[in-house]
Amino acid sequence: MNVQEIPERSRRRSLALVFAAAALIAASAVSAQSIVDDWASIKAPPLPELKPVTIDPKTTALLMLDFVTPNCTNRPRCMAQLPAVKKLLETAREKGMVVAFATGAAGKRADTRPEVYPLDSEPVVSTGVDKFMNTDLEKILKDGGVTTVIAIGTAAQGAVLYTASGASLRGMKVIVPIDGMSDTPYSEQYTAWHLANAPVVSRNVTLTRFDLLKF
Repeated sequence: MNVQEIPERSRRRSLALVFAAAALIAASAVSAQSIVDDWASIKAPPLPELKPVTIDPKTTALLMLDFVTPNCTNRPRCMAQLPAVKKLLETAREKGMVVAFATGAAGKRADTRPEVYPLDSEPVVSTGVDKFMNTDLEKILKDGGVTTVIAIGTAAQGAVLYTASGASLRGMKVIVPIDGMSDTPYSEQYTAWHLANAPVVSRNVTLTRFDLLKF
């Protein structure tokens, strides 16, 4: 073997290793182009700021979203929140606020949990996750002089997310107490993040807690 061939063979081997490493890096970059590839490594964002809110009863409505059986009954967080939800409902009534209830498309007034059952004078709309779709909810709110809504209910990523977004896109101010929306912890976290960050929608949304509401 010619001794001059040794450096040349070494150089070729080094180049081959460099190209192989580059190929692996490129393959890794390509495989990480979707959220599925990065799913396990994603860190949760910081908690959105929760702000105190002063309620004007004359222009604010309380939206009670899907507090029905089995929706609430089958969600431990919803059942745990009912005492605080009931207290807010009673306060809203005492202050003369507009109160509107909602159920799923196949639901009805009688399905509402007894702890927070609607009065005969309080409207109930039935539809999918966006309670404005194919209902009179927007008209009910406008006729009541409502410019701000408090949206609470279950599921967080369903009725609360879509109805709060729908209200915001209709130009209303939206107050969402995070301890009044329920589902799985991840669904609640996602909903809070989305409402605080979604383009256009987030401009009109304030995240808060029950104890930060003042009347």
